[in-house]
Amino acid sequence: MVVMKFGGTSVADQAAIERLMGIVARQREQDAAAADAAPGPVVVVSALSGVTDRLLGVAAEAGAGDNEGARHNLRDLRARHMTVAEVVADDALRAAARADIDRAFDELERIVDALGVLREVSPRWLDTIAATGEIVSSRIVAAALAARGLHGAWVDARQVIVTSAEHTAAVPQFPETTAALEATVRPLLAAGHVPVLGGFVGATKDGVTTTLGRGGSDFSGAIVGSCLHAAEIQIWTDVDGMLTADPRVVANPRVVPHISFAEASELAYFGAKVLHPATIQPAVARDIPVRILNSKRAEAPGTLITANRPPSDLGLTALASKKHVTVVDITSTRMLMAHGFLRRLFEVFERNKTPVDVVTTSEVSVSVTVDDRRRLPAIVEALSEFAEVSLEHEMAIVCAVGEGLNTEPRLVARVFDAVGDVPVKLLSQAATRRNITFVIRETDVPLVLGRLHDAFFASAGAGGRA
Repeated sequence: MVVMKFGGTSVADQAAIERLMGIVARQREQDAAAADAAPGPVVVVSALSGVTDRLLGVAAEAGAGDNEGARHNLRDLRARHMTVAEVVADDALRAAARADIDRAFDELERIVDALGVLREVSPRWLDTIAATGEIVSSRIVAAALAARGLHGAWVDARQVIVTSAEHTAAVPQFPETTAALEATVRPLLAAGHVPVLGGFVGATKDGVTTTLGRGGSDFSGAIVGSCLHAAEIQIWTDVDGMLTADPRVVANPRVVPHISFAEASELAYFGAKVLHPATIQPAVARDIPVRILNSKRAEAPGTLITANRPPSDLGLTALASKKHVTVVDITSTRMLMAHGFLRRLFEVFERNKTPVDVVTTSEVSVSVTVDDRRRLPAIVEALSEFAEVSLEHEMAIVCAVGEGLNTEPRLVARVFDAVGDVPVKLLSQAATRRNITFVIRETDVPLVLGRLHDAFFASAGAGGRA
């Protein structure tokens, strides 16, 4: 059984959902040919492209008391979903889907009116509002599949994805989620249905709606695949797979055909946009392959992610970059031969709930990078109690990733040769020796990525499509 997760661009409009249905139909045919006892697939969908941002905007307007602005956005969103629901070919199923849309947006309007009076939107209400996109899109897709004769069956994600009560960033509870999926989804598969549920959304044990955080729809797909022991988890998006570099920065990047879980995690953490880092975790736990595919070019082979991959002649696998980074330099002579200094330093970041990406140390100084500046003033104030602190904004992280870095020492020299005369602020290589990470000025990113890509990937030819 395969879990197929479709992103926002893959359900953006009627044409996108038509393509989705064709992809699901082909998977059903493959499963039937293989005599799969419970063919599926299970389909997990995001909200329609751009809808979650609009819903968060509605929440902000309600919190500011702008009820009219919030209602205007809700009317637009309702109309868009009604238009997309025209893809449902059966009159009765279409009418039912439209009724579901009306109920969801009627409820949102009541919530917005109440929050407009309170002038406050708690994380709990934010989750309730944001979850609507996935709930409604999954109803439309389930109805469309049923109308096409593909036996789509809607599953309320709030009934099967059991999470903690950390609103806007809930943590899945795997034993409870496994039990719920086995009780709800497994019988549907056995009866020949295609279960359809919204990603990103879950609920506490008490039934309170939660969300898994931005990018959580990929995570949902991996959770479902892990709990149901899927043969493969497919992430359907709008690119041909993971690319050797960001196509917005490097011209004609290549598709990476096969990548390891560890490499994919490094790339995702340091800025690759195709895959949410948390997606990897449940798949790794079960050793389930993840395949990234293009819903607009379903014939493209995509990128396969497995625990290990075959050796490559290229050395590096791909490049990633992250802009809008701040370097925090912390200097103190108290560090010299002193224990406990680093603990005290990192406790400041922990108290302020601000993760760091790159860390370098010397005898009397520590430098770290952060990409979340919201609590920097408080962090600087706390650090200044025992050290001198300076900030350098408009910096960027560039990460060169490849299993070959662990086995071929000369690759490191080739990386530095490519970087050339560009000033490097910080440099790090983890114990796994799977990546080289360095911090440079944000303005130098196009030059450095271009040089690295030319040095390691140009000779293999272009294969990526943005």
